[in-house]
Amino acid sequence: MLIRGLLLDKDGTLLDYHASWMPLNRTIALFAACGDTALADRLLEHAGHDPRSGRVRANTPLAAGTPEEIAASFAEVLGKTASASLAAEIDQLFQKGSEASVLVPDAVAAIRRLRQKASFLGIATSDSKAGLRASMTPHGLLPSFDFLAAYDSGHGLKPGPGMALAFCSACSLEPAEICVIGDNRHDIDMGRAAGAAMVVGVLTGTSTMADFDGQTDLIYPGIAEMSADSEFMARLG
Repeated sequence: MLIRGLLLDKDGTLLDYHASWMPLNRTIALFAACGDTALADRLLEHAGHDPRSGRVRANTPLAAGTPEEIAASFAEVLGKTASASLAAEIDQLFQKGSEASVLVPDAVAAIRRLRQKASFLGIATSDSKAGLRASMTPHGLLPSFDFLAAYDSGHGLKPGPGMALAFCSACSLEPAEICVIGDNRHDIDMGRAAGAAMVVGVLTGTSTMADFDGQTDLIYPGIAEMSADSEFMARLG
């Protein structure tokens, strides 16, 4: 059966995770810590930042979580000093800073090639609906997508199957006709839970080959290489 729909994660798949979000991670941590740099460092490390490598670890709240999950991670360190509105404030800070987001290499050409072959393209992200649009609108790619889902779109959270199943419903697809592409295990697990025909990992986010631990059907350096693979493209229709 041909794969008619491609459902892509956003951060780490369409957007270069570390180039786009590392400065914003520092901003939200300093905000939550009321400017205390040492406390901000503790918050970041607890939520997934590795101070030795300067990168974010795969499958952590910073790598794969919603604003609410990041706020909950911070609250585990902050205790009673955590603001009840911290999740909403984090979301607002992400939206304000996301206009500086950076696409992964050759993203525009890759999406163009995928659009020509696949019947439907979608985005499924742990960002908010507003954050999705704020970070992607500057790049002019949103018109290429038939379906957009965020953590607050009402389809549930990754790694549950809701976003993938909603993509199928919106585009009149069977799960066996879709491929899910992402940079973290929660993307892969979402695809598996939904019964996707294929799940594909990319290395433009926070995961390494080892982090995927054999759970994907294919792994590519990024969507550019995926869209240049003639065998993969031959499966699309």
